[in-house]
Amino acid sequence: MELKTFRRGVHPHDGKELSNKAAIKTLNPEPGELVTIPMSQHIGAPCEPIVKPGERVLVGQKIGEAKAFVSSPVHASVSGTVKFVKPVLTPGGAMVNSVIIENDGEFEEAPEQIDAEKAIDKIKAAGIVGMGGAGFPTHVKLSPGPDSKITDIIVNAAECEPYLTCDHRCMVERGGELVDGLKIMLKLFPGAKGHIGIEANKPDAIAEMEKLTKDDSDISVVALKCKYPQGSEKQLISAITGREVPSGALPAAVGCIVDNVATVMAIRAAVSDGKALTRRVVTVTGDAVVSPSNFDVPLGMTYAKLIEAAGGFKEDPAKVISGGPMMGIALHDTEVPVTKTTSGILCLTKKAAEIPPESNCIRCGKCVEHCPMGLMPLYLNSDTLAGDDDAFIAHHGIDCIECGSCSFICPAKRQLAQSIRVNKRAVMAKLRAKGGK
Repeated sequence: MELKTFRRGVHPHDGKELSNKAAIKTLNPEPGELVTIPMSQHIGAPCEPIVKPGERVLVGQKIGEAKAFVSSPVHASVSGTVKFVKPVLTPGGAMVNSVIIENDGEFEEAPEQIDAEKAIDKIKAAGIVGMGGAGFPTHVKLSPGPDSKITDIIVNAAECEPYLTCDHRCMVERGGELVDGLKIMLKLFPGAKGHIGIEANKPDAIAEMEKLTKDDSDISVVALKCKYPQGSEKQLISAITGREVPSGALPAAVGCIVDNVATVMAIRAAVSDGKALTRRVVTVTGDAVVSPSNFDVPLGMTYAKLIEAAGGFKEDPAKVISGGPMMGIALHDTEVPVTKTTSGILCLTKKAAEIPPESNCIRCGKCVEHCPMGLMPLYLNSDTLAGDDDAFIAHHGIDCIECGSCSFICPAKRQLAQSIRVNKRAVMAKLRAKGGK
């Protein structure tokens, strides 16, 4: 079998063996437990709360209204009484206005959660966003405009981030929901072909997807080489179609739409069952956890509760990360809520989390050789340290996908990705303030 891939990239230890055989377990909060629902779980404008303390809400009831085009509504994941509406610390480190619900344990569902007739309207009403981590509103991605000719719908099933296995388990256990979701997306773009791209370290998922799609000529299952960041949008498009997305452009510019496994399953639930996005599967893993697991949980449960359900810590973790080791965010508090973009909770011992001290750049060029975007991270790092925004822009720093490959491969262990990530945000904020792009 020929394995598709992209140019460059790195090969970190994947750590999948800790949880890739762990079947998904349903985990719900206890009666009386507080569930925190942030009003911003997506790229774009935050929602405005439309409920007040003392109100009873139902599962799937809209509690946050999206007033902007690039935004997404938010729904209650449990039934119960609204106790507070206030800012709360989220996994990304920001304080976000949130609705805090006291769970009544009944999980009573709103009678008609989504009543729109058209698929895009249902997807928007359901509050579906990219669940692989980016959080881009899905209804916006599925509305590329009349000038875009979409020829390929790609399901990002690579799950290239080390340790995470939630998408893998969803394909093995709930593959029919994924295929049905992809078929719904294909109906939105007549003539388009569907592709499910899966890394070769998931042979059982590849076999299951091939079995479920064997009679469908419009859907292909594409086996991908195990290489990071195989699941990055532009790299996945390159591997599957051979097309290169231009600098500053979106996948629609080359006729593609890419969505994560969980997102496509949520599309099926919204369009076929009228269900809002209120739950997701989360991997809890790492060498500091007693029983690495995959949990199906309502949004708003705390990371601490999921870690407890995985048996707790077998030794004090040196680092707890929201997401995976390459692109995740280190936490200083586990009392933060699971959101739409929470794919995993990685708990590492001191030995696994140890980062050697930085030394001087030796100009070896490894970061350039392995950068999947073809950038020069050593120069972007020096531009950042020098505060030279013009040079950072000239070296295409805005095109960095923040994958962390440069830091991983650097023999001097320089924190290239972190410095570039921070400066990229600062430079983009300055450009927006000036009215630039």
